[in-house]
Amino acid sequence: MPLAAGSKLSSYEVLAPLGAGAMGEVYRARDTRLGRDVAVKVLPEHLSAQPEIRARFEREAKTVSSLNHPNICTLFDVGTEGDTAYLVMELIEGDTLAERLGRGALSAAEMLRIGGQVADALDRAHRAGVIHRDLKPGNIMLTKSGAKLMDFGLARATGLAGPGTGSSAAARTLTHSPTVGKALTAEGTLLGTFQYMSPEQLEGQEADARSDIWALGCVLYEMATGRRAFDGRSQASLIAAILEREPAPIPEIPSGSASAAFAGAVPQGLDRLIRNCLTKDPEERIQTAHDVKLQLRGIAETAGFSTPSGAFGPQTPVPGSAAANAAATAAAHAASGAHGARRHSPIPWAVAVLTVVLATAAVLALWGRANRKPPAYRFQTNLQVPGTSSSNWPRLSPDGVYLAFSAEDSAGNLSAWIRRMDETTPRPIVGASGYRRFYWSPDSRDVAFVAQNRIVRVPVLGGSPSVVCQAQGGADISWGSKGMILMDGQRQDSLRVVPAAGGELRPATSLDRSANEMGHAWPCFLPDGEHFLFIAYTDRTNTGTIKLGKIGSLEAKALGASDGRVEYAPGGWVLFLRASTLMAQKLDLGGGKLEGQPIPIVENVRIGSALGHFSVSNTGVFAFGQLAEDPQSTVQLADRRGILSGTPLATGVMANPVLSPDGRKLLIERREQSRLPTGEISVLDLARGTETRLTFSGNRATTAQWSPDGRRIAWTTFGGTGGATLRVGSADGLGDQDSIRIPGTAEAYLAPWDVAGSRWILTTTTAKLLAVPMEGAARAPRPLVDSTLVMAHPEVSPDGRWLAYVTGQAPNFQVYVQSLSGPPGRWQISTTGGLAPRWTKGGKEIVYSMPDGRLMAVDIDISSGFHPGTPRYLFTAPARLSSIGTFAWDVAASGETFAVIVAPRATAAGTTEVVTDFSTLVERK
Repeated sequence: MPLAAGSKLSSYEVLAPLGAGAMGEVYRARDTRLGRDVAVKVLPEHLSAQPEIRARFEREAKTVSSLNHPNICTLFDVGTEGDTAYLVMELIEGDTLAERLGRGALSAAEMLRIGGQVADALDRAHRAGVIHRDLKPGNIMLTKSGAKLMDFGLARATGLAGPGTGSSAAARTLTHSPTVGKALTAEGTLLGTFQYMSPEQLEGQEADARSDIWALGCVLYEMATGRRAFDGRSQASLIAAILEREPAPIPEIPSGSASAAFAGAVPQGLDRLIRNCLTKDPEERIQTAHDVKLQLRGIAETAGFSTPSGAFGPQTPVPGSAAANAAATAAAHAASGAHGARRHSPIPWAVAVLTVVLATAAVLALWGRANRKPPAYRFQTNLQVPGTSSSNWPRLSPDGVYLAFSAEDSAGNLSAWIRRMDETTPRPIVGASGYRRFYWSPDSRDVAFVAQNRIVRVPVLGGSPSVVCQAQGGADISWGSKGMILMDGQRQDSLRVVPAAGGELRPATSLDRSANEMGHAWPCFLPDGEHFLFIAYTDRTNTGTIKLGKIGSLEAKALGASDGRVEYAPGGWVLFLRASTLMAQKLDLGGGKLEGQPIPIVENVRIGSALGHFSVSNTGVFAFGQLAEDPQSTVQLADRRGILSGTPLATGVMANPVLSPDGRKLLIERREQSRLPTGEISVLDLARGTETRLTFSGNRATTAQWSPDGRRIAWTTFGGTGGATLRVGSADGLGDQDSIRIPGTAEAYLAPWDVAGSRWILTTTTAKLLAVPMEGAARAPRPLVDSTLVMAHPEVSPDGRWLAYVTGQAPNFQVYVQSLSGPPGRWQISTTGGLAPRWTKGGKEIVYSMPDGRLMAVDIDISSGFHPGTPRYLFTAPARLSSIGTFAWDVAASGETFAVIVAPRATAAGTTEVVTDFSTLVERK
C-alpha cells in the first residue's frame, strides 16, 4: 500500500512518491536528524514478509553501503518499521543516461569521460566483491559532478536478479533507480533490461564481474552510436541476437545515426575495446573493469581528449620514456634538416646546437626531478568506524597502499576493516570479523588470522575465506615472501610453519631449555622469506629475548631484549619496545647480531593486548597508535543488571577483583602496566574508602583469595628464579607468611579457597589443576583431575561435593561441573562458550562469563543429584578476561553484587599516526 506524504519510517519523513517497480516503491523523504532530502525505497510486501529475503537484502545492503566512490550512489541506511522493510539512499537530481541517449549519441569526449567513470565505479565495487547485475543506461545518472551508478548489487539481495529460473525470472529484474529525483515510467523496460544481459545470464548461469563487463560494453556501444548493441522485435528474437549475432562495427554505423563527433572519426581502439567487452565467452572477454578504464584512458589520450579522471592533459615527457626519446630525436632531426638546407651558413648550426643543448638540459632537469626523493609527511588518521568505540592493531599492507585494522563496539564485538591510504572511508573485510589481529600476505591481496583452531586466509577486496591448515592454539602469524606462514602457539609452545597453499604445521623453532625458555611468540619474516625474528620468553621473567631464526633450522640466535613484539623495517632495521617507547636498531644478518646503539623512534606507543600497535610496509610507510598517557581503568560495584553504583573504588591498571565473604572489602591486583608481569595485592575497605597494600613481592603477586572467615588471604607469586610459590598471610598484611613452593611450574594461579576439601587449588602454566593440602607434613601438589585437555578456572562448591572448571581447546572453552564425592559424573554448564565459573546462592547457582564478556547465570538443583538449568543472560561486563590468570569481575556469595573492572577505550585517549617514509625517523637521530 503506497505511503502517504507525512508518514514516517524511523527518522525519515515521506515527502512525495518518485516511482515504482518490481523491487518496490520509491519516495522522496526528509532525514529529520540530518536535515537532508534522501530517497527511500520500500520493499514490496511479498518480499518483506519473507525473513530469508529480508536477511539477504540487509546483508547485501551492508556490503553495498561500504562502496564509497564519487561515481556510485551512496546507500545511507537500511531499516524496518513494523512489517515494512526499506533502504535509504542518496537523492540525485539530474537525467539518466537513458534520457540523454534519447536525444542521440554522445560526443567522443563525453562518451569517454562517462564510460571511464562508470568503469571506475564498477572496478571499485568488484574489488569489494559486489556485482551490479543490472547495469544499463537507466541506472546511470548524469549530474554536474559526473556519472552516478545506482541500484548497485541490490537486485540479487531481493532474489530478483538474474534469469536463474528462466525468462520469467529475468523479467522480474525490472527495477527503477531509488535515487532519481523525478517520476519514472515502466513503459518499455522489459526489453530494456534484456538488452544488457550477458549470454551466460540468459543461459541461467550465475552473474559475475564479467557479466557487468558485458553490460558495460553494451552501454559504451549505445553511447557511441545512439543505438543498442542488440535489438529484436520480440523477447525471443532479442535473446537470439545476444546469443548468436555480433553488433555492427561502430565505424560502419550511418553518420545520421551517430553524433557528428563520431561520424568518420571514431577514436582509435574504441571499437576493438567494445568488441572485447562483448565477447560471448566470458573466459575470452575483458576480465576486469579496471582494464576497461585504463583502455578508455589510453584511447582518450591518443585522441587528445582529457581522460575520464581528468588527470591527464598535455604532459612533459619523463626522461627515458618514449616521449622523451621522441623529443630528443625531433631535436636532432631539426638540427640535421637545418644543416642540409643551408650548408654554408653558421646560423642554422647554432640554432641546431642550441636546440639540442636546451633539449638535453630539459631532459636532465626532468630526470633529476623524477629521481628526486619525495618529501616525507607525518599526519594523524582517523580509523574510527561508525557504531564502534575503539580501533586497534593498525597493519599496513606490504605495498603501503592499504591500512587494515580491527574495530570494537561497546559490547566487545570485533570487526575487521581496510582503508586505502588515499581515501578517508574504510570498508569491511568480509570474513575476518570477530578477530582482533590479522596479518597480510606478501602480495597485499589477503589477510590471514587464527580462528577456531585453524589458520584462515581472506581476500581483502572480497572473496571466500579458505582454510590453510588446522592449528591448535596460537594467535599470531607471519606470511613470508616465499609462501610460508609462521605461527606461534600457546605460551609454552615454540613456533610452527606451514605452506600458505595448505599443508600441516611442522616445527620451526625449538625451546632452549638451558636458557629456561618457556615459549616463543610474535614471529616476523625478513624480506628474504627464509630468516625470521621472534620473541622467546623464559620462566624467570616475562621480558622477551629477540631471536633470529631460519626456515629449515630449529636453532636461533639471541639478538637482544624486548618488552613487546618485534618487527622488521626496510633498510635493515629491527623494531622493538622498551616499556612504551619504540626502538630501532640495525640488523647484521650475516653476523646474526644487532649493531650500533638502539634509537628511540616513538615514545608512548599504544601497547594494550597487542603489545605494540605499530606497523611498517615494505615501501617504508609507517603507522602507529599513540597515547597521551597510560590508560587508567576503574573498579566499581554493580547489581545483577550490570548497573554501576556509586563512584569508582580505585583507579589505575588493575585486575582480579575479589569481594570478601562479608562484602565489605575488595582485593585487587595492581600492575605497573597491563602488559608487564609485575603486580602487587592491595585491599580496599569499601566503607571507609581506603586502600592498603598487602604484598611487596617485587615480582608478580596474583590471584589473591579470601579465607572463608575473611581473616586471611592466599595468593601466588612467580617471576623470580625459583618458579611459582603459594603464599598465605593475614588479611591486614601483618604477621608472618606461610609459603609453599610449587616445583616444576613457572606460573600458578590460585582458585577460591576450598575449606570443605582442606586444600588449595591452582591452575598452572600448562593449564592443569593441582591440589595442595592446607595442613600436614606432606604438602606436595598433586593432580586434581586427569585430562589431556586444558583445565582452568576451577572452583569447588560450598559443600565441597562439586568442582566447576573450564576445559576444551582454545578458543572453544566450555564450563563443566564434575563430582568430587558420591556417584561420579560430569555435566556441561555453558552452551556457547564459557569462562570463570563462580558458585553463588549456597551452591544453587553458577555465574560464568562468555568469551565476548556476557555474564550468564545457571540455576543448579542438587536436591536429588545434580541438575543444571538453562543459562540466562545477566549483563555484559565492561571488560573481558584476557588470560588464564587475569579476571575482570567477581560476584558476591549472594549472587546480587558484582565487582567489575571498567577498562578505558584505547582510541578514546590517543590517535593513529602515519609517516610516509620510515627512514626519516632514523636518519634524523
